[in-house]
Amino acid sequence: MRETVINFRPVQDRNDLARLEAALRALSADIAEDYASDSATLEKAVLGAEPAAHGLLAAHGDQTLGAVLYSPLFSTVRGAAGVYVSDLWVSSAARGQGLGARLLAQVARDGAARWRATWLRLAAYHHSHEALRFYARLGFTPANEQQELRLGAAGFATLIERAE
Repeated sequence: MRETVINFRPVQDRNDLARLEAALRALSADIAEDYASDSATLEKAVLGAEPAAHGLLAAHGDQTLGAVLYSPLFSTVRGAAGVYVSDLWVSSAARGQGLGARLLAQVARDGAARWRATWLRLAAYHHSHEALRFYARLGFTPANEQQELRLGAAGFATLIERAE
């Protein structure tokens, strides 16, 4: 795999989007999570007039070897823009070859160019020991000073309604 020429390219059209979605579905299967999105929602998020996320593919010919879904964020504590990686997938055939690190480097490069990002954030499940070791090797550290809080779809809708 190391000698395979890998092309990195942003998701720019529906064909790329189909490859991204297939990769994200494979990731969901790998981590035993439901894939809750649908093609239309992903298309609007990535290819819409105001994209909520960006996709990046790593491919060898017609074979998708990896994919990343990411978006900008800003921290006043850090005083800089950052990049949030919501999904990172590397095919089982390409694992252990450095592709995950190369994908993250491409995302960092793009984030620095687009948003002047200087840092990166991502999350990994506690039970994903292999992923946690991978991220630790790259220098990622746990954000123990914060607790992630979520407001689901119903709470989100209620929050909007209450503000009206």
